[in-house]
Amino acid sequence: MSAAAQGTSKAAHGDVAPKKKKGPGALATAYLVIYNVVMTAGWLVIAVGLVRAYLARGSYHGLYYSIEKPLNLVLISGIVPSSVVLTGFQVMSRVFLTWAVTHSVREVQSEDSVLLFVTAWTVTEIIRYSFYTFSLLNHLPYLIKWARYTFFIVLYPMGVSGELLTIYAALPYVQKTGLYSITLPNKYNFSFDYYSFLILVMISYIPLFPQLYFHMMRQRKKVLGHTDDYSKVE
Repeated sequence: MSAAAQGTSKAAHGDVAPKKKKGPGALATAYLVIYNVVMTAGWLVIAVGLVRAYLARGSYHGLYYSIEKPLNLVLISGIVPSSVVLTGFQVMSRVFLTWAVTHSVREVQSEDSVLLFVTAWTVTEIIRYSFYTFSLLNHLPYLIKWARYTFFIVLYPMGVSGELLTIYAALPYVQKTGLYSITLPNKYNFSFDYYSFLILVMISYIPLFPQLYFHMMRQRKKVLGHTDDYSKVE
């Protein structure tokens, strides 16, 4: 190849600029900001409801009754931009736990485990939706970023423990009443044992929860790692 041809080739390559990843447009950003502000407010309503109910009752037993309706509402709306599989599992497991377990088996609503997962969810989501809101506005306080990638270390195991203990507490009532179970014979020639299904749901936490937890640990190292290293040098 001649020098002129090489020069032309280099110039051509030089003219091709690397493509930059485009963010959401102004309209999409405005919608996402409003959505995340509303979701933050929704979880704040739940937090305030828990505190007010506790102050009125003088006990944390039975607080679920005071926040059941707003909790169901925000859970139905609560899909956030993240890993599709992991977020899908997290959202669906929460909807399932509130509707198919806690709402359906009234006897477990006064269990301490219910307050455990509701508290963990509430703190987690207030932090998360605040994080998304300020990120979209390109004005993210370090405290919120730190909380987003630190509080989960305690809150995730706390929430999962509450979820599993609540499902476990519901098992005797489900077995006794045959809730949502379908027995043979029937015209569809189909049977379903909800009691066994709940046990399978509990077992599914074994492979799925570590994926979610260690995904967040990797994200924490990626996002906060450089800051932590800098603070050590200081």
